[in-house]
Amino acid sequence: MAQIKGLSAYDRPPDAVRNRYKEYSKIALSDVDNDPGILDLQRLDRDQLPHGVTVTQSLSSQDLRLAFDDFISGGHSTADEHAPLAEDIPVYAHNSISGLLMIPALFPPTVQIELLSRLFHRDLPRPEHQTNLHLHYDVTYPEEAEDTQQPKSFFEDDPTRTFQPKDPQVHKPVSVQNLLEKKLRWVTLGGQYDWTAKEYPPGPAPEFPPDIAKLLHAAFPETTAEAAILNLYSAGDTLSVHRDVSEDCDVGLISVSFGCDGLFLVSHDDGNGCEIIRLRSGDTVYMNGASRFAWHGVPKILPSTCPAWLADWPSSGEESVPGMPLDSYEMWKGWLSQKRINLNVRQMAGSKSVEASKETA
Repeated sequence: MAQIKGLSAYDRPPDAVRNRYKEYSKIALSDVDNDPGILDLQRLDRDQLPHGVTVTQSLSSQDLRLAFDDFISGGHSTADEHAPLAEDIPVYAHNSISGLLMIPALFPPTVQIELLSRLFHRDLPRPEHQTNLHLHYDVTYPEEAEDTQQPKSFFEDDPTRTFQPKDPQVHKPVSVQNLLEKKLRWVTLGGQYDWTAKEYPPGPAPEFPPDIAKLLHAAFPETTAEAAILNLYSAGDTLSVHRDVSEDCDVGLISVSFGCDGLFLVSHDDGNGCEIIRLRSGDTVYMNGASRFAWHGVPKILPSTCPAWLADWPSSGEESVPGMPLDSYEMWKGWLSQKRINLNVRQMAGSKSVEASKETA
């Protein structure tokens, strides 16, 4: 804990890291595939790894599949439970970035789709999960579905319904359609990070979605999921270089990618160099040890790289059948095809604090 206490979210990154970020923010899309400075996790050859990259361990596909099945089916057996197991998943490390684990295609398509559905259809419509819109708008929520006590998804909402600005002199009203297409940039789950003060407010935090926490724990048992920032990127968007140092502990961070590819920059231990990692849908990064405090950012989103099986989300992608109900999300078909979604999960307090809070709950 002492190490994280000595760092500030307001610190400026080293010039070497900033310059590398600028370089890759300007890279032509046509040059990305052949750039030798980019680590593409899903294209690595385990027999001919780039300099500095090693396979540090493998994750058991059998153990993970049990967790995936439990997440999707709630513990019930699935149709493919006796299907042949995939190979164990390699976990890559880099000699210059202590504690960084890079895992290609950790989450299979079915899990990615279910994760996105729960995050956007169930968790986004819950008022305790604040968004970037809440700072400047009076955000109202869709009506509850008739068969549940939960509000409908914003994707099922009237797309013309509007949110009124808190200061009409500064901001114009925003429609649901405009929110989902352009204005929604992030959602906070569990602990609600204050972006202005760069800290977590005191007092009890909303509960992190327990089913998602359980799924992540299967792959990363060292981290208790207590807070997350769900970032939404479109082509041309970036995330500036920063360090995540606002928590009260230095437990590893979990970062999961969905949709279009993104270039992820992370600094070396000495701060004088960095790596550029191409993260595809399903890829996951775990920042532990020294890498927990590494400078990192997203200099580039690669448009039109969303996998075909995910590009139509949230629509099912199926054609309407006469006499059958329409796809509830049909008007949003292709929404994800030009977006990158990143789920960045962290533990807010040390293990002793977590156990103490459980005992007093």
